[in-house]
Amino acid sequence: MRHTQALIALAAFATAGLLAVLAAIWAAGAVERHSAASVSESLTEAGNDWAEIDVDGLLVTLTGTAPSEAARFRALSLAGDVVDSARVIDRMDVAEGADVAPPRFSIELLRNDEDISLIGLIPMGYGRTEIIDRLTALGEEMAVADMLESANHPAPAGWDASVQFGLEALERVEAARVSISAGRVSVTALSDSPEAKRELEERLRRRAPQELELSLDISAPRPVITPFTLRFVIDEGGAHFDACSADTADARARIITAAREAGVTGEITCRLGLGVPSPNWARAAELSIEALARLGAGTVTLSDADIALVVPHDVSQDRFDTVAGELEGALPEVFSLDAVLRDPPEEPREADPEAQRFSAELSEDGAVVLRGRVTDEAMREAANSYAQARFGTGAVQMATRLDDTMPEGWPLRVLTGIEALAELHHGRLDVRPEAITLAGVSGNPDASDQVSRILTGSLGGEGDFTIDVTYDEELDPVAQQPTPESCVADINGILEDDMITFEPGSDELDGEAAETLDAIAEVLRGCGELSLEVAGHTDSQGRSEMNRALSRARAEAVISALMNRRVLVSQFEARGYGEQNPVASNDTPEGREANRRIEFNLLVEAETVDGVLQRDPELEATLEFSIRTPNDNTPRPRMRPADAETTQTSEEPEDDAGADG
Repeated sequence: MRHTQALIALAAFATAGLLAVLAAIWAAGAVERHSAASVSESLTEAGNDWAEIDVDGLLVTLTGTAPSEAARFRALSLAGDVVDSARVIDRMDVAEGADVAPPRFSIELLRNDEDISLIGLIPMGYGRTEIIDRLTALGEEMAVADMLESANHPAPAGWDASVQFGLEALERVEAARVSISAGRVSVTALSDSPEAKRELEERLRRRAPQELELSLDISAPRPVITPFTLRFVIDEGGAHFDACSADTADARARIITAAREAGVTGEITCRLGLGVPSPNWARAAELSIEALARLGAGTVTLSDADIALVVPHDVSQDRFDTVAGELEGALPEVFSLDAVLRDPPEEPREADPEAQRFSAELSEDGAVVLRGRVTDEAMREAANSYAQARFGTGAVQMATRLDDTMPEGWPLRVLTGIEALAELHHGRLDVRPEAITLAGVSGNPDASDQVSRILTGSLGGEGDFTIDVTYDEELDPVAQQPTPESCVADINGILEDDMITFEPGSDELDGEAAETLDAIAEVLRGCGELSLEVAGHTDSQGRSEMNRALSRARAEAVISALMNRRVLVSQFEARGYGEQNPVASNDTPEGREANRRIEFNLLVEAETVDGVLQRDPELEATLEFSIRTPNDNTPRPRMRPADAETTQTSEEPEDDAGADG
């Protein structure tokens, strides 16, 4: 009995223990399931579907591959918010990201007179202090705001050249924005006048490195045109403008269209400017040109709001009255019309042909001869003084005569003609009571407009004057500024006449070379900084290595001589080609002398195709390869273990085979 009770008690305890174990297992599973569900729900709601969850009791292990380090940290934080962060085990991986692109280095330079701001990203250690110092040195009161940041990454190709040119561009203007990046510079600036705009654009394009992409947006304030003038002519030579002005691009297009319909061919120049008397200027010009085209001959001049229509006597009175009346009625408000039908010319008198005439001739060397009639001594002195003021004191020669019978207004016509003549490089002025004729050549593309404004402003739109001004680009100082190509051509032209000579077998310049170098230096000083190759060449006498060394030394001697003559040579490169590029046969003394020469060439960055550097025949011509046969004393690289085993394995069968043989 007692034994039975003991068994019952033992069974009860065993059952209780089993139940406790089962309860513990169930409770642990419930905790694990709850933790897994809660963490999984939190991660899924946050979009972290990539994370995998493994729960072992109270421990929560996160696995999976996170797309980024930030995503991994975010998943870890979310799990730590659901369960105790001490229970979260991180076994997540991070996906390998793509290669990080190098930073885009750039500088934005903003200048407004004596205030400069720098914004952008530059390579660390590039030369920030040098940039600031260079800009600060532009003026005593120059204020430079440095907002540059730096990154520890090497500078890209072309960065330094772009920065140096961008700083140089900023130095030349007082109001500008210069954007600099590797291989590209963009300049947005204001200039004082259209002439200054053209000159600045030409200078910047000439100074820009050849490999640099340059973008220019130079704007100039429109000139004030006074009087605001348009003069349209139809004569024996056809229809053409003596002067054309417009206030907007749209107005200019409308005026040009009207002129084309009236018979104008070829290029039409119409200046944009300020000072238009009415917003309806284009409409008034269209109507005036159309009216003159209907009449078939004459001139129509718009000077501010005054319009003068002058037609020759052979136009019928009825037609003239009809066209003039219709034009007057159609003109916009503000504009007034003065229409003149000229009388038939009087029969020529047999008097002195020089009577009632004044002429002035401006020669190409700047000398002016004044001839003809003036009213009195005061007018002679006034004409002489005014001419000296416009052409120079020593350039004026007076050959005038006094005649008090000259018509009223003669002094004004003479002085106005002299003022108009001063706009030309050379030409001739002829003043008569009935008409003024001015013909000549100018280096200013707007000279005809300027002459027309001068004559119209003084004589009125109904004045009878003929203008025949030709533009010559060779006289235009802006158009004729030297280019790198023209500079090199001028230098090599000098060398064709007088070669740079040296002492025999030496790199020392002889006495006859000084005059040639002086001429070359004069050309280079007018060209600014150029990237030039100074190439030395020799004849075939002597060893090739010696010839190359000598030719290079001579090229360096030329650069030194030019530097002593105040030539900017920082971008010059001396190269010696020796005997590789002869221009004549080395079999004769004359040919050898021609081959001993110095040449100047523009340095151009080697072009690439699909990233492959192109071959340079001149450089290849200087290369020499020597072939040597190794012997027992020739050093050899030590054999690697893998090679030694292979050699030993391959040699053993040969030995066996030999033994067998």
